[in-house]
Amino acid sequence: MFNKIIKRGHRKLSKADANEAAVFGYSSGYRNSGSVSTSNVTVNHASRTTIPSSVQQQQQQGGFGLNQGSSITTGIVETLPLFRDVAIADRQTLFIRKLQLCCILFDFSETLKLVREKETKRQTLLELVDFIQSGSGKINETCQEELIRMISVNIFRCLPPASHENTGVEVVDPEEDDPYLDPAWPHLQLVYELLLRYIVAADTDTKIAKRYIDHSFVIKILDLFDSEDPREREYLKTVLHRIYGKFMVHRPFIRKAINNIFYRFVFETERHSGISELLEILGSIINGFALPMKEEHKLFLVRALIPLHKPKCIGMYHQQLTYCITQFVEKDYKLADIVIRGLLKYWPLTNCQKEVLFLGELEEVLEATQSAEFQRCMVPLFRQIGRCLTSYHFQVAERALFFWNNDHIVGLIAQNRNVILPIIFEALEKNIQYHWNQAVNGLTVNVRKMFLEMDTELFEECQRQYQEKVALAKDLEEQREQAWKRLETLVKGKAGAEDMVV
Repeated sequence: MFNKIIKRGHRKLSKADANEAAVFGYSSGYRNSGSVSTSNVTVNHASRTTIPSSVQQQQQQGGFGLNQGSSITTGIVETLPLFRDVAIADRQTLFIRKLQLCCILFDFSETLKLVREKETKRQTLLELVDFIQSGSGKINETCQEELIRMISVNIFRCLPPASHENTGVEVVDPEEDDPYLDPAWPHLQLVYELLLRYIVAADTDTKIAKRYIDHSFVIKILDLFDSEDPREREYLKTVLHRIYGKFMVHRPFIRKAINNIFYRFVFETERHSGISELLEILGSIINGFALPMKEEHKLFLVRALIPLHKPKCIGMYHQQLTYCITQFVEKDYKLADIVIRGLLKYWPLTNCQKEVLFLGELEEVLEATQSAEFQRCMVPLFRQIGRCLTSYHFQVAERALFFWNNDHIVGLIAQNRNVILPIIFEALEKNIQYHWNQAVNGLTVNVRKMFLEMDTELFEECQRQYQEKVALAKDLEEQREQAWKRLETLVKGKAGAEDMVV
């Protein structure tokens, strides 16, 4: 609750504010001053009074049965007639007036203030959504421009500061901390729904729409993915996916922009609320990649996706990341070696829970790996698995031993047992002798028995080498102890001789 109160009192600037005036025709000054201006509309926060210029002109001219002297202020919001109550020829003009009414922004931190005006705007937004969804009238280019302008005024806003900015906590667990819910969501949801219906509408001409849903608009949509409200991120995910599907001209730009978000997250901030949603979109995009895969897509895997294993908060998006990674390997099995070596590069040293996640992902990648690619990386891979087998954290050791429950992985191991068994034999023997966890002991015995049945001769040779290594280590330890004893005796003798001289 304290976090939510703090968030209401502070706002942080969107990264795309500097470009707003050039793209949408309104000043970015509203971020600080509390007002929004467009060429046809002036919008203020609910605490201020404003009359949009275009609405003033239309009111002076009269129309739709409204009194000419009525005005739109924060205290009095004009009630416009329904679309069905006006002539078809007048609906486009009424549509614009309703859009202009919806440009008025309200302060939702005070729930009991301007309740009627907020409800009027909500009902107007509902009617606009129904109008677009019904397809009762194709909206012209002017209406489309006004529609995107109204959407921009409402959704491109200052996001509240993130939780860590208020609490100082490094990594916030979404399961332990209640997510921030934007109080303006009753209006924002309908604005997002309106945008979504406009994009997916069959009569929306992409040649016209791309003039307003341009690169700057896409960048601002991507900036909003940092919102802490999960409801907003869910809508943003759907909207961006639809834009990617409908506007083919924007596809390379969207992929590059997501790339840049990942770069900043991995190498600079390690804080972003929407990484999992962006990865969900990418999972669908990767699934549609044509074969043979372009070099651009392979670079995206190496430079953006694999480094996402570095941040501490990987648990918040690991499921979506694993899906994207396995999609690449299933599309092109030759990428398995690159992926596995990438995982080994970012393998955690002290974070056991993260290590369990890596082992789970590694198993999924190995399921899609062919024998030739497996052979390229099996030596460093099983050196790491050997270290996991002897981990004192039982979940890590147990998860590594579960690899031998996977038939495909066991098949790969059996084909290359001459290389793999000598690498991990010592780890298996140490587990049986010294590991504290009974479950790990039992699983290790099963794996050891499996290798014995695969190749008895190889197993006995590895056992002989291990016994020789143990004996050699024991001899070295005895030699070390004897050397220390001789040194102690020599020091005692020297000290006694000095005492006799004195």
